Amino acid sequence: MVSAEDEHWVDEAAGRLVRPYTVSNGRTEPTTRMELLSMVRATGRLPHGRLEPDHAEALGLCSTPTTVAEISARLRLPAVVTKILLSDLVDAGAVDTRSPGPAAEPTNTAVLETILNALQRRL
Repeated sequence: MVSAEDEHWVDEAAGRLVRPYTVSNGRTEPTTRMELLSMVRATGRLPHGRLEPDHAEALGLCSTPTTVAEISARLRLPAVVTKILLSDLVDAGAVDTRSPGPAAEPTNTAVLETILNALQRRL
């Protein structure tokens, strides 16, 4: 569901109206290294100045520890663009990240299936 405030950013039929490279200001690399399974959590500190709509939405998704993959899926953005948004928030002190533990090896199919099931339930 799209809120009235965000209706100029998303069209229900066409999808996102702002292209990913615009969201990341043309950047292709995040300043903070993150994996898809890295956990991201809001610190409670707000960045100085006004947040861009995508930054604000990403920050809102971090109220509880959430993976980069889940945030990316909920924002409907490519993972690298999500990592750039999140690294901006890390640089501003608004979120912290934690690398995935050894149980979250990218080749562990049980972990990947759990993540896929969780993402499918949310969409």
